Amino acid sequence: MAILQLENGTTYTQLNDIAPILAPLNIQINSWQVGDNPNLHHLLSQDSLSDEEKERVLTALDGYFAQLQQNYGYQSRDLLVIHPAIPNLNTMMGKFATIHTHADDEVRYVIDGEGVFGFVLPDGSQVELTVQNEEYINVPAGTEHWFHLTSSRRIKAVRYFISTEGWVAEYTGRELRFGQGVGV
Repeated sequence: MAILQLENGTTYTQLNDIAPILAPLNIQINSWQVGDNPNLHHLLSQDSLSDEEKERVLTALDGYFAQLQQNYGYQSRDLLVIHPAIPNLNTMMGKFATIHTHADDEVRYVIDGEGVFGFVLPDGSQVELTVQNEEYINVPAGTEHWFHLTSSRRIKAVRYFISTEGWVAEYTGRELRFGQGVGV
């Protein structure tokens, strides 16, 4: 279940409470089931995956990709696998921990673990949304945001792209006032 925290410490855990707060940014968040395929769950239980195993996971979930292709023109997808044993994890994650935008939508389907997206609302206030297992999020192009891991320091997420060129971080220079999480 997604968790939204406001700067004043107020926390929301129900999508019907979270959605109106994020609505001015046109952020979409939904629950997508992984299913009960035992082979898929075996792969998801592993810390790291080979390229072949990643492709098996992606293929098992391609029904969602087909919907995104048809409805929104997404062209490619990959599987991001992050866990505590990755060398230089803090350095890798650090580039996403400051406020930035992208020229393309940032679309993630978290299939294992969790991560935190932070957002700058139109009034300048900042919020953080913990996205967990079986949750889909679409952060529209141009949205000021940041990302960090939770204390578990692990996430497996399918990333969907219209084009990978539009996913380069453009740093805004805005000060991040919200508390930083673990693993950045």
